[in-house]
Amino acid sequence: MFALLYPDFSVCWRALSAFALSLVLSLIFGGKLIEILHHYQKKGQPIRTDGPKSHLETKKGTPTMGGILILSTAIISILLFANISYHFVWVSLMILVMYGITGFIDDYWKVKRQNSNAMTAKTKLFLQFLTATLAACIITAATPRGVNTVLNFPYIDFFINLSWLYIPFAVIVISGASNAVNLSDGLDGLASGLLIISFVFFGMVAYFSGLHNAVDFNMLFIPRCSEIAVVCASLVGSCLGFLYFNKPKARVFMGDTGSLALGAILGAIAVMTKQEVLLAVVGFVFVAETLSVMIQVLYFKKTGKRFFKMAPIHHHFEQLGWSEKKVVLNFWSTALILALVGSLVFFN
Repeated sequence: MFALLYPDFSVCWRALSAFALSLVLSLIFGGKLIEILHHYQKKGQPIRTDGPKSHLETKKGTPTMGGILILSTAIISILLFANISYHFVWVSLMILVMYGITGFIDDYWKVKRQNSNAMTAKTKLFLQFLTATLAACIITAATPRGVNTVLNFPYIDFFINLSWLYIPFAVIVISGASNAVNLSDGLDGLASGLLIISFVFFGMVAYFSGLHNAVDFNMLFIPRCSEIAVVCASLVGSCLGFLYFNKPKARVFMGDTGSLALGAILGAIAVMTKQEVLLAVVGFVFVAETLSVMIQVLYFKKTGKRFFKMAPIHHHFEQLGWSEKKVVLNFWSTALILALVGSLVFFN
């Protein structure tokens, strides 16, 4: 709205304003939302019986659907400070809403049935792929010809034109990122902290990609992509505000409502900026969480034994005797180092 009313109000100032508003709104309304969730979720989120035994005691009764706080405050900030006439912005809003609704339905039935696996995997994946396909098609159509189907390998200045394979690839990136963040949301503060680091990094990537001299920062020039920096800033503020309530001992969980939507928008931003490979570098903690589950399942089917003590991998470290706080801080530190490694692309 501000971008339409005041065209000279720069992206940087609007990004800072969006960050501040989403953070303040989260801190103001977070407590009230938790009260409402407690009222309607008498038993809180059902805890996995096959997870760490300590979680059955420490996390019992904690409400879920905290993603409502993140998504609602971020969307308000985006509507106010981003230019919603741009394809990338309203596609971002569509992803947040559609994936958020999918996650909300799953969380609702989890709480209703007191079952940690409420929505079937097939139904969830169908809804994810449907939204991702629509988003990928719009993003590709809104990106200039010549780069819209290109897979960029940073650091080595190598490109592959995937042609008609690009859209299926983009769908996998968006849905894969959604599920990767969902798997990472298992410890107090873990997913929200990792997302803050990722959104800060990709906010910078989006900003530089939208500049006419993007090539000076080793980015592909994507017209109007700088506007996504406002989206990222809104999400950083919302996640930071949510982290205040989600830090140990968490008063609320993000739930699928937040994790599915936030992972999807992270993947979509990587597609918008043509930095899908860079997402795998900076978001390698998310990748490792996903790979640990895949390895565990395949190894168990083949041998009848577990490769990890427990999957996702953050539970493996808990089973090794690490405290929840130690796991979270080490994963955050790893993500921060990876973001610094990723930032080297700007100076390559």
